[in-house]
Amino acid sequence: MKYVVILGDGMADEPIPELGGMTPLEYAKTPETDMLAVRSEIGLARTIPLGMKPGSDTANLAVLGYDPKRYYTGRSPLEALSIGVDMKATDVALRCNLVTLSDNGEPYAEKTIIDHSSGEISNEEAAVLIDAVRKAFENETYRFYTGVSYRHLLIWDHGEVVELAQPHDILERVIGGYLPEDEKLREMMEKSFDILNDHPINRKRAEQGLNKANSVWFWGAGTRPALAKFEEKTGLRGAMISAVDLLKGIAVGAGMEAPDVPGANGGLNTNYEGKVQAALDALLKNGNDFAYIHLEAPDEMGHQGRTDKKVLSIEYLDQRVIKPVYEGLQAAGEDFRLLIMPDHPTPIRIRTHASDPVPYLLFDSRKDLKNPLGYTERDAKKSGICYEEGYTLMDHFLERK
Repeated sequence: MKYVVILGDGMADEPIPELGGMTPLEYAKTPETDMLAVRSEIGLARTIPLGMKPGSDTANLAVLGYDPKRYYTGRSPLEALSIGVDMKATDVALRCNLVTLSDNGEPYAEKTIIDHSSGEISNEEAAVLIDAVRKAFENETYRFYTGVSYRHLLIWDHGEVVELAQPHDILERVIGGYLPEDEKLREMMEKSFDILNDHPINRKRAEQGLNKANSVWFWGAGTRPALAKFEEKTGLRGAMISAVDLLKGIAVGAGMEAPDVPGANGGLNTNYEGKVQAALDALLKNGNDFAYIHLEAPDEMGHQGRTDKKVLSIEYLDQRVIKPVYEGLQAAGEDFRLLIMPDHPTPIRIRTHASDPVPYLLFDSRKDLKNPLGYTERDAKKSGICYEEGYTLMDHFLERK
């Protein structure tokens, strides 16, 4: 038996007037998912525990079967695992985004945050900009590490787990009320604007009509994580297929295989075919029983407020991931179970994460269910099935209870 999770990050949403009152999941053309839905179990899972902030960190831990209340120590420490940082017990990790701030000559605290991802800046451009920041600020206390696209890392020796604003939560707002209270973190953010705003890479981006990556933004502080190994928990060997350091870090912490896929970038135009091939190879060639295929694009389109692009990301997921995974396992003659779901909603209306339960589709190749429900938020609510402790859905998926 092979087990595959296909995770559309932030895919769930709310009814949108411009889509005729439908959600992107309802509106998108998804023939493969529709075919599976009538033969599958449809339900809801609450992946964000009550009282915890909605994020891909807590939500993906839950989808993988880890209780966030037990295992979560912060987002950035998970990303540190992916980058290969061996955190000391006294280290605090912080996400270091490259963001776009307004550039109208106003004081730093009066600037507006325009884009949390700097137009999904390329890895190559971002590496040069982070290196400029590193040269200006790095010392024995603060160490910078290059990640993927706009997502990077700061390790603070003997640091504090400070409360910091998530940049995707405050888009289009003046930043003064959201800056760190810690003087050194605030100073580095402010001075980074002077370093980055007129950097040759950003001048070229501006000439091309692209958003500048003109400031760092620190958030997601946490301490060294300690995840139980996935194989010890489940008895299954697992692989994580993702472009982003957060998911790769979870995989490292859980002892899962985490192959690099060339061209996988966490955006709308990622290498879908490469991700599918990596998952099938992990399952059919490398002896893994479980594969988790993570697609970031629906979440990014939600943050950007792009309804059309979010619909397109779901259609890509259907035709370029779900369809070839299904066909590949069928052709291999494998029995398999397939779990399709988001980690959390990222509604277009609010352009950030929400805590509502998310819809899931659970398909078993051995069973011929007759289900009148489609795979939508609305129909999942009609099912009457809801895993209030979302991390327990994994046990059901793996047939462990």
